[in-house]
Amino acid sequence: MNNQIYPCLWFNGQAMAAAEFYCSVFKNSKIIVDSPMVVTFELNGKKFMGLNGGPQFKFDESISFVVDCETQEEIDYYWDKLTEDGEESMCGWLKDKFGVSWQIVPAVIVELMSEPGKAERVTKAFMNMRKLDIETLKNA
Repeated sequence: MNNQIYPCLWFNGQAMAAAEFYCSVFKNSKIIVDSPMVVTFELNGKKFMGLNGGPQFKFDESISFVVDCETQEEIDYYWDKLTEDGEESMCGWLKDKFGVSWQIVPAVIVELMSEPGKAERVTKAFMNMRKLDIETLKNA
C-alpha cells in the first residue's frame, strides 16, 4: 500500500508550464505524467501534481513550500529563480510567477532560533529582510 502524501496544485491551464518551470529550478526533478488535465512531477524526489482546474481558485500565503538552504549561494539561487516574474515579500517569503508561495530559508535557522537569548535578535533581524542573509542572522 502506498501511503505517500503529496500536494495537488490547482492552476488555470498552466500546470504543464509550472511543472516545466519548477523542474528547471530544482535539480533532480522530472515530469512523470502529462495529460490535458493533470501533470505529475517530482522535485528533488518529492512528488507533486498540477491540475488544470480553471480560474475558480487562486493561490495564497496560507500554503507555502519551504526550501532549506545550506549556503547563501543556494538562497540566492532559489530566490533569483523563483522571484523571476514573481514578487518578493518579507522574511524570506516570495511568490513565483504562478502565484505559489515559497519560503527560502537557511537550514541553520532552526538552530539559531533555539539558542537561548538569540531567538529574539534573529527574529528582529529577519523581520527587516526580504531575502534572508545567513551571516546577518548568525551575527544577530
